[in-house]
Amino acid sequence: MKLLLLCPHFEPDLHAATGEVMTKLVQSLAGRGHQVDVVTSLPWYRGHSVHPDWSGRLWRTQQADFGRIVRVWPFPVDKNNIPARAVGFGGFTSLVTAAAMTLSKPDVVMGMSPPIFLGDAAWLVASRWRVPFVFNVQDIFPDVAVDLGALGNPKVIRLAEKHERSVYRRADAVTVLSEDQQLNVQAKLPPEGRAKVRVIRNFADTDRIQVVNRNTPYRKRHGLGDKTVVMYSGNVGLSQSFSLVRHAADHFRDRPDLQFVINGEGAARAEVDEWAGGRANVTVSDFAHRDQISEVLGAADLHLILLKRGLAKSSTPSKMYGILAAGRPVLASIDANSEVAQTIAAADAGQSVPPEDPQKFVASLEDLLADPAGLSRMGANGRRFLSENFTPSVQAAAFETLFTELIEGATHG
Repeated sequence: MKLLLLCPHFEPDLHAATGEVMTKLVQSLAGRGHQVDVVTSLPWYRGHSVHPDWSGRLWRTQQADFGRIVRVWPFPVDKNNIPARAVGFGGFTSLVTAAAMTLSKPDVVMGMSPPIFLGDAAWLVASRWRVPFVFNVQDIFPDVAVDLGALGNPKVIRLAEKHERSVYRRADAVTVLSEDQQLNVQAKLPPEGRAKVRVIRNFADTDRIQVVNRNTPYRKRHGLGDKTVVMYSGNVGLSQSFSLVRHAADHFRDRPDLQFVINGEGAARAEVDEWAGGRANVTVSDFAHRDQISEVLGAADLHLILLKRGLAKSSTPSKMYGILAAGRPVLASIDANSEVAQTIAAADAGQSVPPEDPQKFVASLEDLLADPAGLSRMGANGRRFLSENFTPSVQAAAFETLFTELIEGATHG
């Protein structure tokens, strides 16, 4: 089949998690014999501006083994400026739509959110060709922005919610990452439309992320020696409760053999730098090159997931898959019965505690750190569980099944 994917990031823009997801999905679908065209942004995520090697033109087209890639100007703006981001997304969506209209007829069009506006672009292109439209939801907007307090104007929220429901209704299928998100989206659709919401989970590439010896070059670069390392690696944003790390660092300040590491960048990084600077048992570092992901993740003895209360229904941290792929255990501060909590329990790969609860967070840390052999066992459990359930080939097969079902339904309809 011939597919058209509209997404915000694609290789080489792989510091954005969705960039890696879409790139591996396309490669896996191509490996299954499908042709895939991609419309995406010019690389910009890491420096929050279009890379010099790609600037100078509004859009660029290239031929790949799997199909054509069209990259358009992303209109980069301050991530904390919601109105400016909305305008930027509008400009980006307009260019994506125009670029997609220049490509040949596909059998299916899929748009990824966020930004939610790519759902509108995908619908317009699919309508032109009278083919199915799939809406792939990574984070649910506007729920995440509202829960974080980034969007508070009631009128704007009502407009955003109305738009969100409109995209869901127009889609022939909506794919989400977890059962929490599935219930969230289904509640916003009429009963007859709820079956269209499918769970297709993300993954980690077990070829790229390997299990390595903990004495990695990352440890040497940051003077971690043979200390026990508790690490958060990923977006340092507003969705994460880094106050838990601060509290734990204070609690364990008399443990010279224990070091907390925050590896990443984002909207909350300046605040983290401020309080971490006065604590010798906290190390903060920038993202490493993606080729170094195994050595970064492998440097830790225990990884952290820190999602604020209520966000699990609209956001599923993709970092969980990378942690499991690296063969390391995880302590998740996240809503009970969420996808992450259930996965960790099913894999026996760590522990989960209620979000934003410093006492239970520290108690769980003490329990996990007291059993190094148990940490090793849980890390191995996680790698095995991920290899069986969350790989690019598993995800590609699920999408292939969905696309085939929609095409056959459209033909018979």
